[in-house]
Amino acid sequence: MTKQDLTLLFDGGCPLCKREVSFLRSRDSSNRIAFINIDSPDYNPELFCKISYREAMGRIHGINSSGKVLKDIQVFREAYRLVGLGWIYAPTTWPLLGALFDGLYTFWARWRLPFTRRPSLEQLCRQREQIDL
Repeated sequence: MTKQDLTLLFDGGCPLCKREVSFLRSRDSSNRIAFINIDSPDYNPELFCKISYREAMGRIHGINSSGKVLKDIQVFREAYRLVGLGWIYAPTTWPLLGALFDGLYTFWARWRLPFTRRPSLEQLCRQREQIDL
């Protein structure tokens, strides 16, 4: 595991994910975030709190410096806070809006692969198993 404030696991095969990571990297002048491409054949769950390829591809994960696993909107909230843009995700902590944002993210996570014209999660996992053999 890395020593940054946040280790962000992202899908390097997803064009929208790559764009988001590129933006965050451009803002992370202090290198507070480690970006780990889970789509890489070198991704090893054992190094990242045993977050499997399937889990990581199904929803975004991050690991903070104390080893706590963050998921979904929490990851974006922390990443944006670390790059000085925490105000953008601040409304996700508000009671009513927070539930709405959580629901939107759940919807997005479910449909991200087809929306970006990628194979299904099942197909990606089968392909990954063949690589690991």
